[in-house]
Amino acid sequence: MIASLLREYEGVIAVRTGHIGVHESGAVEYTGHKVLTLPDHEGKMDAGELKAYLEAFYADGTFEHMVIPGMVYISFPTEFGTIYSKAELEAIHSVCQEYSIPLFIDGARLGYGLMSNRNDIGIKEFASLCDVFYVGGTKVGALFGEAVVFTCGAPAHFFTTIKQHGALMAKGRLLGLQFDTLFTDGRYFQIARHADEMASLLKGIFIEKGYETFIDSPTNQQFFVMSRQRAAELHSKVRFEDWCPVDDDRIAVRFVTSWATREENVLALREIIL
Repeated sequence: MIASLLREYEGVIAVRTGHIGVHESGAVEYTGHKVLTLPDHEGKMDAGELKAYLEAFYADGTFEHMVIPGMVYISFPTEFGTIYSKAELEAIHSVCQEYSIPLFIDGARLGYGLMSNRNDIGIKEFASLCDVFYVGGTKVGALFGEAVVFTCGAPAHFFTTIKQHGALMAKGRLLGLQFDTLFTDGRYFQIARHADEMASLLKGIFIEKGYETFIDSPTNQQFFVMSRQRAAELHSKVRFEDWCPVDDDRIAVRFVTSWATREENVLALREIIL
C-alpha cells in the first residue's frame, strides 16, 4: 500500500517506534522507500515536530539530493496502546495538507482504539482526517486479512500494484465476507469494546497487586514494570511479552487482551500474580 502512494525517490515519515520501521523486517526499504523517523511520545507523533522536520527539509538548499518525504505514517492505537485525540489527528492532518502529502493511519488495532473510553472521535470523523487507513481484521476476530480504505480514491492501478507485490488474493471475496459479518449489527465494535474492558480489568488487578504501569494505555495493550526474576517466574504460568529494559533489575512487560479473552482468565491472574 505504501509503495503505491510513493514515487521512487520518496520516503515515509514515522516515529522511531513505528511498526513499519521496527517490526516489518525492512519491508518498506525492500520496496525502495526509506523510513524517515521522528521522536515518539509514548508511541505518538507530535504535529509540531512533523512541521519543523518538513520546514527544515525544504529550507535545505540541497534537499533534491535527499529522500523526499512523500507520506506520513501513524498508528491508531500506537505500538504502546496509546491513542490520538481528535485535536491531535486534526493537527497532523493539517500539516500533511499544507505540504500536500498523504496521511496513512495503520489501523491494525483500530477497533480497540475507537472503543477506548478515552477516545473522542468516531469512525466517520476519523476517516475524514486521513487519506488512507486500514481496518485490522486478524487482531479483531477475522481469520485473515485487513481492509484498506482510501478516503479520497485509490491511486492509479492499485489493483496492479497489489498483484505485482504478490498480495493479490485468489479468493478475495472471502476476505470481504469477513468484514461484512464484522460490521453487521456492530459486531466489530462490540468485540473491540470487550477486549478494552478486559484490559481495564487486567490493569486494575496489576495495580491492586502494587505493580507500576510503564505506559498508561487506554486500549487492549497493557504495560507493567516488574523485576526480571518475577517476569521469569510468570512466564511459566502466563503468556506475555518482555517489552524493554527499565533498569538493571527491572523490565517492562506487555499483556494483550483480545476479542477472545475471557473474564475468568483475567481474574485468574489475581491468584497467580504475587
